[in-house]
Amino acid sequence: MSNLKYELSKDLIATFGNDVIKIEETRHGVTLVVPVDSWADVARELKDNKALMFEQLVDLCGVDYLTYGQAEWQTEGVSSTGFSRGIYRKGPGRFSWDERREESVANRFAVIVQLLSFKHNRRLTIKCFAPNEGVLSVPSLIDVWPGVNWFEREAFDLYGIVFKGHPDLRRILTDYGFIGHPFRKDFPLVGNVEVKYDEDQKRVVYQPVSIEPRVLVPKTIRRDSRYVDSMKDQEAS
Repeated sequence: MSNLKYELSKDLIATFGNDVIKIEETRHGVTLVVPVDSWADVARELKDNKALMFEQLVDLCGVDYLTYGQAEWQTEGVSSTGFSRGIYRKGPGRFSWDERREESVANRFAVIVQLLSFKHNRRLTIKCFAPNEGVLSVPSLIDVWPGVNWFEREAFDLYGIVFKGHPDLRRILTDYGFIGHPFRKDFPLVGNVEVKYDEDQKRVVYQPVSIEPRVLVPKTIRRDSRYVDSMKDQEAS
């Protein structure tokens, strides 16, 4: 661990203690895992504490940990014929959430925030898991960093995470009549409904999607010495 990471981790432990937070150190930096009940309080302290002073919220996003750590197909043995995978599987609904998860991914949905301290020239990632039971509710950070307004609306729109205390929590990227949350990993790739203009009714209408759901099969074309001869033979024929 670099000295910068060590100093930041030491200041975080001195401020919050090990009982309130969990610190994860990676090659990318320091991540602070915060319980949902302490989310807003920890955020306020991170901004106002003179030893930390994270004045700027750079980004907020949602994460869906469905299939976390699982590979849907193996890529080690890829050949010129393409991947041997998912065309035989159904598209939507092919994933399922396993409640028996390791402690680091106890809940399916999380909120990730990137912070920046101009005063101390530091960056920090904070993470909060939304509870599995009932509504996916996480306290809003808009009273701490007002610029998070549209970021939280985006996470609500795409993942269905409700930010309690947000003054105007509406969809921001999808249509008003959109069904579901498109960044969830179990969301059908073709969607649930499609939109068209009805000539008889003279208006835009929604109807069940007519595209057949399937999983695409990518193909890798090799151009190294192992395949040059076979490619020349194919071109000659």
